[in-house]
Amino acid sequence: MPLRNSSPKAGIFPFTHGIYPEMYTKQLWTMRQYAGFGNAAASNARYRYLLARGVTGLSVAVDLPTQLGLDADDPRAAGEVGRTGVSISSLADMEQLFADIPLNRVSTSITINATAAVLLACYIAAAQGRGIAAAQLAGTVQNDLFKEFIARGNYIYPVEASLRLTTDIIEYCSTTLPRWNPISISGYHMREAGCTAAQEVGFTLAHGLAYVQAAVDRGLDVNAFGRRLSFFFNAHNDFFEEIAKFRAARTLWAHLMRQRFRTDDVACRLRFHTQTGGSTLTAQQVDNNIVRVAYQAMAAVLGGTQSLHTNSKDEALALPTEAAAQTALRTQQVLAYESGVTKYSDPLAGSHVVEALTERILQEASAYIEKIDQLGGAAHALSAGYQQREIQDAAYRDQQAIDRGTRTIVGVNAFTNDDVTPPEIHTVDPQSESAQRAALAVLRKTRRTSDVTTALERLAQAAHGTENLLPHMVQAVHCYATLGEISTALRQVFGEYREQTSL
Repeated sequence: MPLRNSSPKAGIFPFTHGIYPEMYTKQLWTMRQYAGFGNAAASNARYRYLLARGVTGLSVAVDLPTQLGLDADDPRAAGEVGRTGVSISSLADMEQLFADIPLNRVSTSITINATAAVLLACYIAAAQGRGIAAAQLAGTVQNDLFKEFIARGNYIYPVEASLRLTTDIIEYCSTTLPRWNPISISGYHMREAGCTAAQEVGFTLAHGLAYVQAAVDRGLDVNAFGRRLSFFFNAHNDFFEEIAKFRAARTLWAHLMRQRFRTDDVACRLRFHTQTGGSTLTAQQVDNNIVRVAYQAMAAVLGGTQSLHTNSKDEALALPTEAAAQTALRTQQVLAYESGVTKYSDPLAGSHVVEALTERILQEASAYIEKIDQLGGAAHALSAGYQQREIQDAAYRDQQAIDRGTRTIVGVNAFTNDDVTPPEIHTVDPQSESAQRAALAVLRKTRRTSDVTTALERLAQAAHGTENLLPHMVQAVHCYATLGEISTALRQVFGEYREQTSL
């Protein structure tokens, strides 16, 4: 019997075997490397370095002040500007961040949530300033606030206001940015916080259902916006379980979309980006991380990912050096061009191990979704602390196993070395924060203050009503209103989220 390159079930509902018949035999996944640090000029240099070495899509990391709606010169941002990502306070920063990069030919993913609308507006305005229409732009904003409330804590506004902003982006992109993914529904960060593979699938898809329902309630066509939804999963250590997790997620999402929203086949496809597991990296014996990342990447590819970021070996210690980032990228390229796995769609189909694991995760994830439904949906469940407790319990059990030695971490609780040579690590220019503050001071003096004031007043007025806020944000950033000013205007209307704690 001749060997088939394509699985006969790939590209067919419920897409267990892949969302396209040919998968990588026709087109490889997008190779991204998550990067950003210091100021826009430094990050631009790293992006051009990565593009020159073969990345096929950019992935932007922004710093904590930017994620929390704080300008670089805000006193609350002191000491954090540019440390965990690039500092973006205005359109001027976005223009410099993508200088000499063809925005109409490069797909850009921006990891941003509470201020996703502001950064998307800056990206659009930066392109428009170079004569590139919004309709030509391709990429993704993360824009998933549920996982911020549950696992990361980088939220600003209350749940209802956050859901409105998320839906505004979905609506705006459906009419203005047809090639843009308006949300990346993220299981990655919940897995980093300690959840299991089944919890990652169950919670992520439950959150996805809530976003879809909010958009449907807005009056949007689910068959139109549904085909632009994207997901973001972790590639963790258990090789076969991770492959099965991706297959189960695809299967379950297709059934949920068909059953609950009567969507067509295209809108039932679960398209996802994968990042190798950051929490699996160890500060001890960092070269071991290259091996971990390689087989995690292989699991993502065998599981059918559409986009992939491979972590650098030194990220347990600091932002990656150029050399470490290149090795991480080369890991993807070796996998794509040398391993042979791209010759076949779903090459592990029929494996009794993979099929059994797929069914197990599908059943366990379905049970979590059913429980969340019983609690009134994702928003009510997170307000009750359900997802948070489940993740905390799973993380505690996992750490106990590591402490007891029943789960082995090479170089940490087994096969340790006494002679340790500290690796070279990347450091952020200590002057970048003061340079960012100085640049903002110049911006505030040279822009037309009256235009900024008018734009912010119109944004606040729209926020009091039901208008989509994206057009007002695009106008505001064109006037060089800052991210902090826009966020403050919305804070004054929406208020801020305060986590409920109990002793």
